[in-house]
Amino acid sequence: MGETIPTWKPTCNPSVSVRLSGRKTSSDGGAFLLREVMDRSGICEQLGQQLQDHSDPSKVRHSLTSQLRTLMIQQAQGWDDLSDTQLLGEDPVFQLACSDQRSTTPLTQQRPSQPTLSRLLNLLALDANRAVLHDGLLDLAMWRLSSMRGGKPLPSITLDVDGLPIETFGNQAGTGYNRYVGCTHYSPLVASIAETGDMVGGLLREGNSGNAAQADQWIPGLVQRIRQTIGAQVQVRFDSGFTGGHTLSALDAANIPFVGRMTSNAVLDRMAQPYLKRPAGRPPQQLREWCHEFYYKAESWEQHRRIVLVVSERPDDLFLHHFFLVTSLDSKDWHGHEALSLYRRRGKAEGHMGELKDTLNVHLSSTCRGASTVQDVMGRNQVNLLLDLYAYQLMHSLRVLMEYITHQGWSLRKVREQILKIAATVAVHARRIRVHIGRAGNKWWPVLLRHLSWLHQAPT
Repeated sequence: MGETIPTWKPTCNPSVSVRLSGRKTSSDGGAFLLREVMDRSGICEQLGQQLQDHSDPSKVRHSLTSQLRTLMIQQAQGWDDLSDTQLLGEDPVFQLACSDQRSTTPLTQQRPSQPTLSRLLNLLALDANRAVLHDGLLDLAMWRLSSMRGGKPLPSITLDVDGLPIETFGNQAGTGYNRYVGCTHYSPLVASIAETGDMVGGLLREGNSGNAAQADQWIPGLVQRIRQTIGAQVQVRFDSGFTGGHTLSALDAANIPFVGRMTSNAVLDRMAQPYLKRPAGRPPQQLREWCHEFYYKAESWEQHRRIVLVVSERPDDLFLHHFFLVTSLDSKDWHGHEALSLYRRRGKAEGHMGELKDTLNVHLSSTCRGASTVQDVMGRNQVNLLLDLYAYQLMHSLRVLMEYITHQGWSLRKVREQILKIAATVAVHARRIRVHIGRAGNKWWPVLLRHLSWLHQAPT
């Protein structure tokens, strides 16, 4: 560190000379935008008040809020390893964006070290603090949903629940090999809102967990929290892995409407057989579909349930194709085709979860160091998963704002590459700080800054 090099001339162009200048520069000017989203949502201050911390105040150098900002902003900016903290120790933008202090004080203070942030993960992994983090993620998503609507919440929400296999390496506690996935992994549940792209919950499970393990308790609790927070009507979508008796019975008991894909079996196929006859006439030039309804009781179910049989006739195909949906939606308000249309919009949720894994590089790497138990490791990795979802929500808030402004689609990767990863130079004069954003920011920063007020300030 602090090493100097002589002037270097690259062979591609002898007119170019390269040297270390020592100026206060950063490649992450967009960290200020992420801090603005945090401040408008009030999420870090809320977490700082609710999290339990028994540390001696006289020995605390970095507040909980500043440490939480550090973890979330670094993750959103693409620095997804705690070891990157040392590399960013003197980055002026991170010093300013993550600190609680004002004026030039943050530039003279050290940032939280890697051991400090590791201890924070242990603190957050306590049962009570994990619950606070989970509730805070939902509050952040609800703020995002209402921020573009003048503070008005959505009247109804469709919650998509699915597994998100996360591959692991080495000997990590709680992992398991899955033949279908083809790797050793954890098997967390993630809840999102497909139509808006918001992530509202995440539950880490061991790798050998079944598709619907813990879903019968976790989904009703999450829905109840949404109802209490904004009073919205909530319905749930899922795939065939969640149609077991325990999950559906729990949803019925909590009065939660649902629609999900059914796995075909011999009994259902016999019931569908009368509807699988090709209509008379020439094959169509376009896809045709029919929806038929009947009631069916699986062995694991306590009662008969409404089944929607979807039959499709594809051009240039000799056979009809079919699949089944199970739903508790009211047949008077939700006819077969409407239930099918609602289920198919679930495809957006899978796209958002793929984007989460790709852009945030979700990886859970806590190990059994020291005297850690399996529960300790799972707790830290649960915290890592939630922090990834927080980072996603911060980036998603800027993404949605840019979509409103430009009337075109934006990916999280595009947000990071064209808005967040912008070079910045920090100059200090007479206790005033000027941050000069590089020319690459000229394309989107001016219009984004003019419309930041559209993200309304959360009530305190």
